[in-house]
Amino acid sequence: MLAEIPDDEFAAAVDACAAEALWESGIDGPPIDGADVAAGLGLVVTHDYAMPHRGRFVRLAARGDDGGGQGTIVVGTAERPEREQWAISHEIGESLAYRVFDRLGVNPDEALPTARETVANRLASALLLPRRWFAVDGRECDWDLLELKERYSTASHELIARRMLDMRRPIVITVCDKGRVTWRRSNVTCRPPEMLREERAVWREVFDGGTPAFDSLDAETGLERVRCWPVHELDWRREIIRSEVVEW
Repeated sequence: MLAEIPDDEFAAAVDACAAEALWESGIDGPPIDGADVAAGLGLVVTHDYAMPHRGRFVRLAARGDDGGGQGTIVVGTAERPEREQWAISHEIGESLAYRVFDRLGVNPDEALPTARETVANRLASALLLPRRWFAVDGRECDWDLLELKERYSTASHELIARRMLDMRRPIVITVCDKGRVTWRRSNVTCRPPEMLREERAVWREVFDGGTPAFDSLDAETGLERVRCWPVHELDWRREIIRSEVVEW
């Protein structure tokens, strides 16, 4: 079963399948356009703005066609380009999920109903932020979120920050919306502690000032460095915090 597979093995299978799909599509570097990946895989992307979902994958059979039909990604309304990119990439993930199951030796029919959705989500992230490029670019720019966003423009700030958790450096990623913590995860422990005073101080500086900030900390705090970036819009304030872990 998928839940019994170690996450490192699962991640390796997802990254390998994503890299394979990008190679088949002729993609040789970021930014990755999901529509280009779909076209390279022989999938058609179309829009249905009346559809209540962001996207779905279907096979449209021509008259007299018994070969399974044309793989088609139907995209609904998206508030911003990054969300449409995610919708397309997620549906590509739906179409490729069987490759991940095969690589892991898992029978999809025996997996939990949510397993395919989990695989599609992980594939979407790995397609828009391929490990072999993202890991190198992240180290080169010292994991600066805004620099990475310029390089991987089709991915949202939050998706880029979350993808950092898949890299080797022990960190905590925190997302704050409208003055409160809405998401906090670590690649060190499944339940990171609440934000430390030092993290909150850097967050407050960015919330008030609207410019990136960082603080190098004493190892006794368990954190080596805290960095925070504003993603502020006219009617929405979001801050994303990357806390580099020494120890808990």
